[in-house]
Amino acid sequence: QVQLVESGGGLVQPGGSLRLSCAASRSISSLYAMGWYRQAPGKQRELVAVITSSRSTNYADSVKGRFTISGDNAKNTVYLQMNSLKFEDTAVYYCNAVILGPWKSYWGQGTQVTVSS
Repeated sequence: QVQLVESGGGLVQPGGSLRLSCAASRSISSLYAMGWYRQAPGKQRELVAVITSSRSTNYADSVKGRFTISGDNAKNTVYLQMNSLKFEDTAVYYCNAVILGPWKSYWGQGTQVTVSS
């Protein structure tokens, strides 16, 4: 069982920055992967960024070069640094954790990010 709590969302102007945090209830080094997904109104939830236990990362093409995912083992927290935000980044952002043996996926409650002038 993994509980995830996101924070850091808010309202930001285009070109601005935000940092999202996802605090896990257990050591993130014990998790197979953690990721950030987002869901905009009327759209399907999509992968934004993922980081594995070996610290490899992967990003959606739409955020490459602007977003950075990272983890802090000491704080059991994964971050999503979002720079150069665009209107189309507006969505609810969800944290996800995956464990193996057997495979299980856990979700946070989501945090709203709104990019508006």
